[in-house]
Amino acid sequence: MLVDVHCHLDDPRFKDDLDKVIERAKNAGVKAIISNGTTPKSNMRVLELSKKYDIIKPAFGMYPISALNKKSLSGEAPEFYEFDADECAEMIRKRRKEIIAIGEVGMDFKYSQDKEVQKEHFQKMIDLAEEIKKPLIVHSRKAEAEVIEMLSKTKAKVLMHCFSGKKKLFEKGVGLGMYFSIPANILRSDQFKEWVEIAPITQLLTETDSPYLSHMKGERNEPCNVAETVKEIARIKKMEQIEVENNIFMNYQRLFLG
Repeated sequence: MLVDVHCHLDDPRFKDDLDKVIERAKNAGVKAIISNGTTPKSNMRVLELSKKYDIIKPAFGMYPISALNKKSLSGEAPEFYEFDADECAEMIRKRRKEIIAIGEVGMDFKYSQDKEVQKEHFQKMIDLAEEIKKPLIVHSRKAEAEVIEMLSKTKAKVLMHCFSGKKKLFEKGVGLGMYFSIPANILRSDQFKEWVEIAPITQLLTETDSPYLSHMKGERNEPCNVAETVKEIARIKKMEQIEVENNIFMNYQRLFLG
């Protein structure tokens, strides 16, 4: 029983073969895929996918730099920036019964230095998670210290997606009871291997961030590849693979369905 708790199946790179992607995931033993929205339009696409494929669970989010209303720096579609953060939050509130989590949200100081605006937006998402009682799926690129500090004050359940901060911050997050999702590129990352060594199995989950972060450099990632992550976690933890699968599935149930 495998799970992919963070991916983006509404990405254009899946438009021609999503049926086959879902079939491969099911054949690999994947039971649930959380597809994360990044903008209001992305959120609605994710919701539609969840209606078409029962394996897909929708999360509605607001990508950290998306609501800054800045001109795209890397060629994203206009929808990536042209929306209001408050309207996005209200959309999540109204659709709360249809989603499994609030994500992807957080802060990103690598691609934007609008720190105060990002903090304001992120705090709104934290408050909303507490209000509607949904877990947060959090992005924290180059903003890990600030994100951990803000989250240390919330009672909301937290999943740190693809955490790449300093070891002491990772350990602080573990101590706060946060969950951490490990991507398929753990096979190429010493840092993710270290996180698996440090964190108890009860706080680990698997993700792909599809179509990104493949274990095979240069290839499109997809949910079936969580199987590779499970194998590596089992190797590092010196556990049977089925034991890792069962623990991670229980973590998924505790975090998202409990």
